[in-house]
Amino acid sequence: MSDILPFLKSLINASGLSGHEFPVADLIQKQWSPLVDEISQSRLGSIHGLKKGSAKLSPRPLALIATHMDAIGLMVTRIVDGFLYITNIGGIDSRVLPGTPVTVHASGSGEELYGVIAMPPANLLPDGEGGGVVALKYLMVDTGLTPGEVVKRVHIGDRVSFGTEPLDMPGGTISGHTLDNRASVAALTLCLEELRSKSHLWDVMALASVREETSFGGAYTSTVQIRPTIAVAVDMTFGQGTGSSGYQTFPLGKGVTLGIGPSVHPFLYKRFKEVAERIEIPIADDLMPEYSSTDADAMQLVAEGIPTMVVSIPQRYMHTPVELVAIKDIQRAGRLLAEFIASLEADFIERIVWE
Repeated sequence: MSDILPFLKSLINASGLSGHEFPVADLIQKQWSPLVDEISQSRLGSIHGLKKGSAKLSPRPLALIATHMDAIGLMVTRIVDGFLYITNIGGIDSRVLPGTPVTVHASGSGEELYGVIAMPPANLLPDGEGGGVVALKYLMVDTGLTPGEVVKRVHIGDRVSFGTEPLDMPGGTISGHTLDNRASVAALTLCLEELRSKSHLWDVMALASVREETSFGGAYTSTVQIRPTIAVAVDMTFGQGTGSSGYQTFPLGKGVTLGIGPSVHPFLYKRFKEVAERIEIPIADDLMPEYSSTDADAMQLVAEGIPTMVVSIPQRYMHTPVELVAIKDIQRAGRLLAEFIASLEADFIERIVWE
């Protein structure tokens, strides 16, 4: 298995906010091109990488493996005295924003400006707003430029992405922004690498989808275009940290999770569990009693319905600039996906039942 860290770090360092994914899409397309037989881009910008199987069938059954490449971030809403007021793109935990380094994608000058998120002193906030967590609407980005320079370079609607660098952490972990869901893109890349040396009957479509954090737009439209036989969403789940316990969080470095819930087909869950046990990859059940909050929610509803599965990698500090994952869990996810694909019999879809 190759060292996935350099590619993962390049993904973290690339911009790609939801609805504006093309910088990271270019990286993924270049990385996947040697690993697949065909590569293309959807009309919305999702990347499709097709690796053909060997089954003598027409059409050949196709497994779609979806990882979203878009990131949460911010957008400039107004400019006051050179300070940029912002709103969120996707779900943002505003408690951790003050002091966070950011990159302002300045459309007026076409450059990337360094900035930091600041908050006004408590005495300048409305009564009752300065005693606890400061609401996002009061936070601002300071670029250090004069007001005149700012208005020349930055426009309302410009995007702002997290500027924290990826850090190698002790215990085989990595911290950085956008590991949700670039870590899963890395896992799918490892899967494609493994499939080069494995026989598999089914076609495999690797999908790096757009707009998962805001609308599931890439998952809906690409699944309509591809019309897979089955689909697998690969995403992140909540990792155990201080004060967390119970069925809703999972330890880092102890394996991946398999979704259970309305968006997951039980027959696919059963096969993934069998494969994981056979190759001795530790797994845990990830209960999703309503929505999975992944691309699976969209993919399973396309056309007459697509049998769908969710595989997740535990991660601490979800939707913050300092997300944390274990490298071995990324590797395990990649191997599990490859072994699952290799396990699919030509007539697997004909055996799928609800029981």
